[in-house]
Amino acid sequence: MNDTLDTTPIFLFDGHCVLCSRGVHYVLRHETSPDTHFVAILSAEGRALAAQHNIDPENPQSFLWIEGDKALPASDGVLALLRHVGGPASVFRLGKILPRPLRDWMYYAVAKRRYKVFGRTEACYLPTPENRHRFVLT
Repeated sequence: MNDTLDTTPIFLFDGHCVLCSRGVHYVLRHETSPDTHFVAILSAEGRALAAQHNIDPENPQSFLWIEGDKALPASDGVLALLRHVGGPASVFRLGKILPRPLRDWMYYAVAKRRYKVFGRTEACYLPTPENRHRFVLT
């Protein structure tokens, strides 16, 4: 893993998932500080991170938020990510009042149906030239 990824928050995402790609785009528009790095799960670094955290990169059931020495999947990862963004989605921070099993059940219910409901793309999210340095896609 490169040094930059060792010291910044990492958003490990499914680049073929339209919902996940929209999430990346949302973070880029609404982040409070431009320090998050985005790693496509099918990139070499993404596969290594996924394997390290027991996520199948070919069939990911969760995104992963990594910050410092903590790797947070599912609803815990969403809540951690939401601490870094503003905008309308910040209302979902209230989800922390729900018990984790209920939050995770809701998360996995959406994750399981994400391709059917939101769609799947064959091309991974392409960052703008200004943001390219924050992405690991290949």
